[in-house]
Amino acid sequence: MAKTKPGRKDLDSYTIKGTNKVVRPGDCVLMRPSDSDKPPYVAKVEKIEADHRNNVKVRVRWYYRPEESIGGRRQFHGVKELFLSDHYDVQSAHTIEGKCIVHTFKNYTKLENVGAEDYFCRFEYKAATGGFTPDRVAVYCKCEMPYNPDDLMVQCEGCKDWFHPSCMGMTIEEAKKLDHFLCSDCSSDDDTRRSLNSFPVSPAAAEEKVEPKRRKR
Repeated sequence: MAKTKPGRKDLDSYTIKGTNKVVRPGDCVLMRPSDSDKPPYVAKVEKIEADHRNNVKVRVRWYYRPEESIGGRRQFHGVKELFLSDHYDVQSAHTIEGKCIVHTFKNYTKLENVGAEDYFCRFEYKAATGGFTPDRVAVYCKCEMPYNPDDLMVQCEGCKDWFHPSCMGMTIEEAKKLDHFLCSDCSSDDDTRRSLNSFPVSPAAAEEKVEPKRRKR
């Protein structure tokens, strides 16, 4: 931890102005943007300190939204997806609007209901170079895209891979009615769809121990 400058003291917490919400180091917060038309910035609080005039500052590590990154938003990026960047800053604590939760990708996919305060992160991002860690993730379907938790996917009983209904010539409504599915590679043309009883509807929701077939991208 960086040394505190003379006349400043570290604080264990800060109460967001006008609320009873308490922020502590390690918490994720929403910060007011200079442009009121933009959504709030998301950051992880690293340190809270006050100067001799009791002005409270927070050292933060910024999360980037996909559209704020080099390369922009892509098809597989979730609506609530963020990248943990290597961009640090010191901001006035008064710019904190509220608290939020940045889940791991796995935990986010297990949420029964996604609230306004829920986000997820599966990549770290280098702001200067546009590089990501990890730089490879599992891809699915004929389109070979990483999993977007906002999209419904169906699992093939044969190869265990996951597919977008649209890539299989189905509507979302048709896919929701299916309890069992065989992709075209694993079935004859006249037996592409069959119905049984239990069926997971996303890669992350599957409780089977069998790993889906994965390719690296």
